[in-house]
Amino acid sequence: MTQQILLLGIIAATLLLFAWGRWRYDLVAVVALMASVTLGLVPGEDAFSGFGHPAVITVAAILVISHSLQNSGVVAGIGRILNPAGRYPVGQVFVLTGTTMLLSAFMNNVGALALMLPVAINAAHISGRPPSQLLMPISFGSLLGGTLTLIGTPPNIIIAAYRERETGVAFGLFDFSPVGLGIAGLGLLYIAFLGWRLLPGRENESAPAAERFEIEDYITEVRITEGSTLAGRRLVDLETMAQSDLAVVALERRKDRMLAPSPYLRLQVGDVLVLETDPATLKRTMESAGLELMGAPESTAKSLRSDRVGLVEVVVTPGSRFEGRTVRNLRLHTSYGLNLLGVSRRGERITDRLGQVRFHAGDVLLLQGEIEALSATFALLGVLPLAQRELPVRRPDGLAWRSLAVFAASIVLLLTGLLPPQVAFVLAVVALVLLGDITLREVYEAIDWPIVVLLGAMIPVGLAMETSGAAASITAPILALQDSAPIWLILMLLMAVTMLMTDIMNNAATAVLMAPIAITLASGLGVSADPLLMTVAVGASSTYLTPIGHQSNLLVMGPGGYRFSDYWRMGLLLDLLILVVSVPLILLVWPL
Repeated sequence: MTQQILLLGIIAATLLLFAWGRWRYDLVAVVALMASVTLGLVPGEDAFSGFGHPAVITVAAILVISHSLQNSGVVAGIGRILNPAGRYPVGQVFVLTGTTMLLSAFMNNVGALALMLPVAINAAHISGRPPSQLLMPISFGSLLGGTLTLIGTPPNIIIAAYRERETGVAFGLFDFSPVGLGIAGLGLLYIAFLGWRLLPGRENESAPAAERFEIEDYITEVRITEGSTLAGRRLVDLETMAQSDLAVVALERRKDRMLAPSPYLRLQVGDVLVLETDPATLKRTMESAGLELMGAPESTAKSLRSDRVGLVEVVVTPGSRFEGRTVRNLRLHTSYGLNLLGVSRRGERITDRLGQVRFHAGDVLLLQGEIEALSATFALLGVLPLAQRELPVRRPDGLAWRSLAVFAASIVLLLTGLLPPQVAFVLAVVALVLLGDITLREVYEAIDWPIVVLLGAMIPVGLAMETSGAAASITAPILALQDSAPIWLILMLLMAVTMLMTDIMNNAATAVLMAPIAITLASGLGVSADPLLMTVAVGASSTYLTPIGHQSNLLVMGPGGYRFSDYWRMGLLLDLLILVVSVPLILLVWPL
């Protein structure tokens, strides 16, 4: 009993830390694992056994394959062929969401969303509709698509592994499809005909980037005078003096105009600098450096871009180099040749000193830089460009389908039973590397290491729930209902609890914690574990009420200008529909 109490206390603390969000989820998972080992709940020799678990290996391999497919340009080409900028809103939402859903069934949810996000924004601009009415639908579409196959989302892979541990046979690639098709089909109809209408139509979101960020209000021209302390010094010295709170977006020297000038360019008397900064920083810098104020330039937005230099919006992805850092920490201009012109968080421009802003996942940044280097720089920094022309298509079309062929071959090996999922997909990764479709460096960069650490740390804790009897303690009150409540009501209760958990913590962690409870509950009820495991799989993928439960929801928050409440506005009814429809489907396909 003492062990059960201790483990339940650790799990409760873990849930609170996940909901708090101050510590990243992988750190929370490691803390939970270390606490379990220290208290003797997980044997020391088994502490890191989760990192070799088939589910962890499969998830990592699928992330790499998704990255290769994304870089190949095949799926991006599919998005362009569909030309989703339709005339009617319902058709536009249907095509965009449906395409995202299909892609997400066979690749990482976030990877599918990353491919379709620029397409959706471009479609919104062409049709003159607010992106806010399109981005949440495709985010939800990526989550619905994950329910269609084993590899569509990490919770399905985890649930399949628990089923193999329980019965000796894992769920197959398309065992999730009968229930998933019903959920995804209903969800698509709801989103296309009603869901998008529940979202705010913020018109300013469809305006050009320069207008949305109001950079004209922060652009000023100054001149290097005879007595200026900057004469003869490098541009980077000015940025250092201003503590990275300004960006030199252009420099005029006699009749020449240079956009995004090199930080190592030496300044001369008479140079005119076009600065983007706040009034306080401008005043402080002018007094320190002896600069002459010339006023605001004309046609600001057009003057900041050329055939060589562009303005691009990007969104900060979870785990990118931007997250938790500032412009000064990153040395953004000197190291990457980028000027930061604006930051938007949850649809609102941040007007604080830009050099002091600590970036969060989901922030939208307006950057200036040389067009030819943008794609490579964005990939290095881990940010997602919000312009369709910035989608990386790195290989010729004749070679682009090679990644797809390798992936298809791994699917065949899996379906024929020749190889288990983890081996089939790792073999595909090896083939992609040998064929030159992806480099070893890209393999390691494509793996979402926080997810791997989360799963590797939480799997031993999840197994300890069974061995310690903690899962039995949790299911006891539910088992007490079996004489007075029908089985479908118990399944609905299990799914509802799983749905609430996955909205405040990572969906993979939810599956790890709820799977042992489902197995113990099935044993207590004297029924097959399959319908209960499927119930957990569906519930863990139903992250529709908050932006923090899944990376897809977080990625569209900034570009869509969404507020926290916008998610449950559209997601609550979707959750209820899934709850009502999925349980009968599960009982039909997976009888007790």
